[in-house]
Amino acid sequence: MRTLVIETATAACSAALVADSVVLAAAHEVVGRGHAERLVPMIQELIGAGGLPDAVLVDCGPGSFTGIRVGLAAARAFGLGWSVPVTGYSSLALLAAMAGASESIAVAIPGGHGELFVQSFASSPLRAVSALRSLKPEDAAAAIPEAVVVGPGARALVEARGWGEVRDILPDARAAVALPAELVGLPPVPIYGRAPDAKLPA
Repeated sequence: MRTLVIETATAACSAALVADSVVLAAAHEVVGRGHAERLVPMIQELIGAGGLPDAVLVDCGPGSFTGIRVGLAAARAFGLGWSVPVTGYSSLALLAAMAGASESIAVAIPGGHGELFVQSFASSPLRAVSALRSLKPEDAAAAIPEAVVVGPGARALVEARGWGEVRDILPDARAAVALPAELVGLPPVPIYGRAPDAKLPA
């Protein structure tokens, strides 16, 4: 079964066509805020190379508000047009999968208002061992146990802590082949990771 993986939660835009644990075709670019312009042409190139997928898997976040919504909108549209199921995964789980066989993994990506989205994972098998939290770097440093720190917010977390191994990487759709089944069945809705800034009037 071929699955189209869509990844737009950070400054990177990537997509991959995978079958079981094999990557058939993939593309990855650092686009900053250009996801909407680049994603669909990127997917068209992959489909031309590998054929129509049987399912779509999309990053639900947390991460860039706009990037997440671009990816989810595209995933839902392709799922509807191709009549295939659409499911989601967390950007933090994908980054943890990219960390390799580390006993303890902490994932950090920039959030809003100077905070970091952080979560701890264990490998073998890959699984979350803490809840997703949005914290100031100094609070995250106090809350996260000793671990290899990965993600675009890793350096800020390690600098606040004063020590630690940094792997400053961006999510890549190809790494979805390393995600266990338990981490790829999320509903295709945004994971924002923190309460909205706007408040409804009382």
